[in-house]
Amino acid sequence: MNSKAALPPWVTIDPLLKNWLHEDIGRGDRTTQSLRLDRDAWGTAEWIAKANGVVAGLPLARRTFALLDAGVCSTQLVPEGTFCNSGTTIARFEGSLETLLLGERTALNLVMRLSGIATETRQYVEKITDLPTHLTDTRKTTPGLRVLEKYATRMGGAINHRMGLDDAVMVKDNHIAAAGGIPVAIERIRPQIPYPLTIEVETETIEQVREALDAGADIVMLDNMTLDQMREAVRVIRKFDRPVKIEASGNITLDSLRAVAETGVDYISTSAPITRSSWLDISMKLHPKEKNGNCP
Repeated sequence: MNSKAALPPWVTIDPLLKNWLHEDIGRGDRTTQSLRLDRDAWGTAEWIAKANGVVAGLPLARRTFALLDAGVCSTQLVPEGTFCNSGTTIARFEGSLETLLLGERTALNLVMRLSGIATETRQYVEKITDLPTHLTDTRKTTPGLRVLEKYATRMGGAINHRMGLDDAVMVKDNHIAAAGGIPVAIERIRPQIPYPLTIEVETETIEQVREALDAGADIVMLDNMTLDQMREAVRVIRKFDRPVKIEASGNITLDSLRAVAETGVDYISTSAPITRSSWLDISMKLHPKEKNGNCP
C-alpha cells in the first residue's frame, strides 16, 4: 500500500518550520560553533530506519535543511507512504557539516513523529482493507501539528475527518445538552450554516438515532454503542427515506475495529493512530567528504 496525500503549500508550512528551528537553535548551536569547522567543511548525512515502519514526512526534512541553506542537496530514497524494513537508508542529504548538524534534530523529530503515526494508521487500515468501511482520524491532535499529523494518517491509508471546527457541523453530546435536544439543535443550526456544510449528530441510543434522522441530520455518529446497538442503528438508518452516512466512534481499538466495520457503518473514526502511536526510530549518520561543484 502506497498512499497519496498532499502537504499544504510551503507558504503555510514554512512559518511552522522556522518557528521549530528557532526553538531548537535559540542563540546558536554551541557545540557545532565551538568546533570551528571550516566554512567549506562538507558532508553527507544518511538517514537510516532503525525499525520497521511506514515513512512519512521526508519532504519536510528536505525543506527544513533548505530553509537553513539552499545549497543542501536532498535525495529521497523511498517514496512517501512506503513500508520499509529496519536498516533501510531512506534519505540522503549533502551539504555543509554545520547546516546538517544544525537542522538534524528538528528534521528528524518531524519525520519520526509522522512516520510513527503513518505506521500505526497502516495497521488499522489493513484490518479492514477488504471491507467498504473507511478509517478516519479525529481532531485529537497535537496543537500546532494538526495539519502534519493528519497528513501522516493519510500516508498510512486513512482519510481525514474535519480539519477544524469550521469544516463541518458536528453536534456532540454537550451541544445537545446546551440546546435542549437534537431537534432544536438542528433547527437552530441549519439556517446559520453556509452551503455545502453538512450536519453530523452524535448519538448514543437508537432513540437519538431516530431523532437525528427525523431532524434532518446528514451524518449520524454511533458513539460508544455495543455491536448489537450498532447493527440495529445501521438497519434503522438504511431503511430511512434518504441516504444518510453512518460513522462509528468511541474507544475503537485494533482488536475491535473489524467487528465494528462488519456492522455496516460507512466510516470509523478513531484518534488511536495519532494518540497511541510511537515514533519510528530513525538515525542520521554523518560522513565528512570533499566538497564538489554539484551534488550527486
